[in-house]
Amino acid sequence: MQASILLVEDDPEIGRIVRDTFLRENYHITWATTGLEGWEDFQEMAYDLVLVDLMLPEMDGFTLCKNIRLKSDVPMIIISARKEDEDKIEGLQLGADDYVAKPFSLAELKARVESHLRRWRRYKGAPKAKNESAYMHGLAIDWDQRQVMLEDEKLSLTSLEFKLLEVLAKHPHRVFSKKELYEHVWNQVEADGAHTVTVHIKSLREKLRDPVKAPIFIQTVWGQGYRFIGELL
Repeated sequence: MQASILLVEDDPEIGRIVRDTFLRENYHITWATTGLEGWEDFQEMAYDLVLVDLMLPEMDGFTLCKNIRLKSDVPMIIISARKEDEDKIEGLQLGADDYVAKPFSLAELKARVESHLRRWRRYKGAPKAKNESAYMHGLAIDWDQRQVMLEDEKLSLTSLEFKLLEVLAKHPHRVFSKKELYEHVWNQVEADGAHTVTVHIKSLREKLRDPVKAPIFIQTVWGQGYRFIGELL
């Protein structure tokens, strides 16, 4: 197989044509028909590139791009009938690497995919530093082992608590709304997820021994959400 591609496209005709084209070129390709399905597929296996439409049911393409970029540097190409400059700019600002407007040439799409894959392979082939972060006040996180230490004591975080910490700490000082955290960590788009996020943030803070009124790691931005303020050593 040349590479593994995730295609997120709700138009059955376009999806089938793109899928069959890349299958003939010996790519492994997974085709999702909703944004939520695409997000779930992305978390289940490693992909070398993502093709994503913007107008998707359940979770729109903008939100999907944002969620993927928070988790990975994998190349993303938007394929969309929305040709407005504002849509292109927003998609690129959310982390997409390229934008192809419908209707598009399959030859051009293949060329762009191959170009981004070449860059991705060079990026992955570069030597990697140890994937750990150390902060003031004794917090240390081993991202590969998914292990959190506080003052040399290993913390017992749940999977959801670690995912919350990961999203916040890997994007320091960025404010995340409860809605964004719920969509990213719980993979759902229900409107009533705010209370769930609040409960898990409270539990995470207790384990980090992080006081709400004088936080050193997770700060509440009233009316907006939460951000990570831990200082790297």
